[in-house]
Amino acid sequence: MQQLIEFLGNHPILATIWVVLFVWLLFSFVNSTFSPVKDLNTHEATLLMNKEDAVVVDIRATAEFNKGHILGAKHLKPEQVNKPDFSSLEKFKSKPMIVVCAMGMTARKTATQLLKDGFSQAYVLKGGMNAWQSQGLPIKK
Repeated sequence: MQQLIEFLGNHPILATIWVVLFVWLLFSFVNSTFSPVKDLNTHEATLLMNKEDAVVVDIRATAEFNKGHILGAKHLKPEQVNKPDFSSLEKFKSKPMIVVCAMGMTARKTATQLLKDGFSQAYVLKGGMNAWQSQGLPIKK
């Protein structure tokens, strides 16, 4: 214990960085645990698409979407996501929505906004299109 106190006294910047990282990690864990938006792995996403007719919403840039996307995915342009303008998805309000981005990092905000706008269920594909492609799952080009 004495060595820890000595280390903290000799390296306050390093100690502060560790504390900030720990708090950020704790906040991230608590936030994802209690969030109404849940993460799905690729297997869970395909089950949801096949069994409950979930709609995949791809929020990547148009050029990325055109390079390859999940079969049947609806594309929301970044301008629509930033407004947010979900008018093109109104007829799917009662279906589960799976929001997909490149790596699964930016989709949570869009999924949360979908829930606020009255959509019944919203999920995020964990790992995004990178995870989908790394599993060798089909894409449309």
